Amino acid sequence: MTQLESAAREDEAFRLDLRGWLASAYARFVKDWPGGADPRSLDFRRAWEDTLCANGWSGLGWPKEHGGRALPLSRQAVFHEEHARCGAPLGVNLIGHGILAPTLLHFGSEAQKRRFLPGILSNREVWCQGYSEPGAGSDLASVRTRAEAAPGGYRLNGHKIWTSFADRAQWCFVLARTDPQAAKHRGLSFLLVDMRSPGVRVEPIRQITGEAEFCEVFFEDVFVPGDCLLGEPNQGWKIAMAAASFERGTYFIPRLVRFAQELSEVRELALRADAHGHVPASSAAVRQQWAWLAADSHVLALKSQRALAGAMRGDPPGPEGSSTKIHWSEAHQRLLELSLQLLGEDACLADGAPDAHAAELTHAYLWSRAETILAGTSEIQRNIIAEQMLGLPKA
Repeated sequence: MTQLESAAREDEAFRLDLRGWLASAYARFVKDWPGGADPRSLDFRRAWEDTLCANGWSGLGWPKEHGGRALPLSRQAVFHEEHARCGAPLGVNLIGHGILAPTLLHFGSEAQKRRFLPGILSNREVWCQGYSEPGAGSDLASVRTRAEAAPGGYRLNGHKIWTSFADRAQWCFVLARTDPQAAKHRGLSFLLVDMRSPGVRVEPIRQITGEAEFCEVFFEDVFVPGDCLLGEPNQGWKIAMAAASFERGTYFIPRLVRFAQELSEVRELALRADAHGHVPASSAAVRQQWAWLAADSHVLALKSQRALAGAMRGDPPGPEGSSTKIHWSEAHQRLLELSLQLLGEDACLADGAPDAHAAELTHAYLWSRAETILAGTSEIQRNIIAEQMLGLPKA
């Protein structure tokens, strides 16, 4: 047996064990939760995330000396896939587990690792990301939040927006300008900010779904100790770009699993006769839309596998992720638009109505409107493809 075959067998054994544990543990968790499963509830999501961490399903790729399991990337991918397939929701500390922890492992001092990694591993401390600002969303290097040197650290002043889970986070990593005279990419630093500090104010933003996952965060003369600077002063852009690459290979896995599940649900809707006996799948136009989406699902899975293989080889991150981001977000919107067409007036049913499934798809449709904006707008992603892949001049 070759080394590759042996690794594949070990991955499959890991998958089967994990699948069995998830089926049992998630069913038990849902049964014990008042009112049953509520994947939209942030309390539900946080409690399930706590359960995962308490059972050793965090820090999968971390070194063992920091409490991790040192699993290869292939097995981390298996975890994300099986977790999504069992129907469990994403957690609320995604930023801490997926972005900050690997950034700390790469750039943090030993003291910073000892201070912050245990809180992430246990899920005791939730993190948020202080990047976007009014006027500095897609152009991240234009941030105006200032961190001015002060005795023992920095004084932070500024305004961040679209900060997920800021009202639940204990900590925030903030990209702030420490040298206003330097070129905009070179005058930034990466600060770890205690959200309980005097001068931090959080204002939730109500979304089209009725939820308030995003927040505005205001920093008014907030003191940040010097030992909460990650890396060197004015190294923030380099760290932020590295942080963005750490989820490469696994970021889209749960989203593509859900895409395939919704595709199957839409097929069932198309095969179901309406009140007048009409079967939507009898329409060639509906069948064609579904076929295109099925092709999208297959191609996206191949793109995800290619990204994972590249990450496992240690290839440097490239602009290919922009292609996947555009493809997934726009195809997902088309998929959910088709689901609403098939649901018809049932798409207007409120939560708790007899056909709760319709309400779930409607909620997913509303949420999908943000997917071409968050994590880099489709326009920015197309610029990246044009400039870095096609070699076209900047407009």
